[in-house]
Amino acid sequence: MDPIRGLRNFGNKLGLAWWAKVETNAPTATYWFGPFLTRRSLKLNLSIFEKDLSIEGSDPIKHTLVRGRRGEPLTFN
Repeated sequence: MDPIRGLRNFGNKLGLAWWAKVETNAPTATYWFGPFLTRRSLKLNLSIFEKDLSIEGSDPIKHTLVRGRRGEPLTFN
């Protein structure tokens, strides 16, 4: 396993990971994007994720940054 990935997973288990809760209206869905070690790294990668959702036709998009532990499932319809 990639050491950074292992560190992210460990941070998630401790509830220290950063996540983005991304909500779309068309289709109506909630996506959890993460985990990230820092809020800064999440912000840097979030725009790429949101752009991919827009290309797929999901719009408008709203997001909230949260710190904590997440498990499966990471997408809700």
